[in-house]
Amino acid sequence: METTRQYVALTDLRFYAFHGYYPEEQVLGNEFTVAVRTGFLRRETGGDELNRTVNYETLYNIAKTEMQVARKLLETVAETMLTRVQEEFPFVDEIEVTICKNQPPFGGDRAKAAVTLSWNRHPKEM
Repeated sequence: METTRQYVALTDLRFYAFHGYYPEEQVLGNEFTVAVRTGFLRRETGGDELNRTVNYETLYNIAKTEMQVARKLLETVAETMLTRVQEEFPFVDEIEVTICKNQPPFGGDRAKAAVTLSWNRHPKEM
């Protein structure tokens, strides 16, 4: 039996936010980029209905809302985004969230720090 996997993703979402372990990061803020990728089995072909897919406007609003809540760790922000995507789209069986801090406070004029959380409802055997 043939199946079709569908992926819906947003990449390079830019936010100015106040995440960081150090107090000065929570005061000064930083620029972040966010990517959210979802995957699921496509149940039906054809049709042009939004309820058959992941609404990327909803993904954007989840990312925007969570980026506005200052937290110490990017892992916490990514985990909250991942959980909200699971709740909003229960048919999704893969989610990946990446958050990148574009100028972390440890130096390096082009340095970036990133955290990625990847969830799969049906992990492959190791």
